[in-house]
Amino acid sequence: MIIAIDLGLKRIGVASSATGTIATPHRAIIRKNRNQASSELRDILKEYKADKLVVGIPLGGSSEDEMRRRIEHFIKLVDFDGEVVLQDEAGTSIEAEDMIKGEFRNKRDGKVDSIAAMLILKRYLKIL
Repeated sequence: MIIAIDLGLKRIGVASSATGTIATPHRAIIRKNRNQASSELRDILKEYKADKLVVGIPLGGSSEDEMRRRIEHFIKLVDFDGEVVLQDEAGTSIEAEDMIKGEFRNKRDGKVDSIAAMLILKRYLKIL
């Protein structure tokens, strides 16, 4: 099982793929603090028996080094012993918002973030 996340300061989008051909968005993690968020992600990884975690990162931008540092710190808190893969997330949040434009009223509930995580996972699986 592969789990993908779109790591944000307020919400963490979550998606999964059991087959490697279909990516499914899940309920997002609403971040209260990093310990709570890392614990919730750890629970999801255990529940789905994940062996790989794909994490979205903005590659090539001026913030790449800072984002890489933040991601590495957060993943250490999660204490995941499977493979961790970084995948370019450029434009996924905008694409996710375009996909659900008008569908949902509350953008703070994490649906956009989990759709972005699904797009990150699709990029990784090359199933766009």
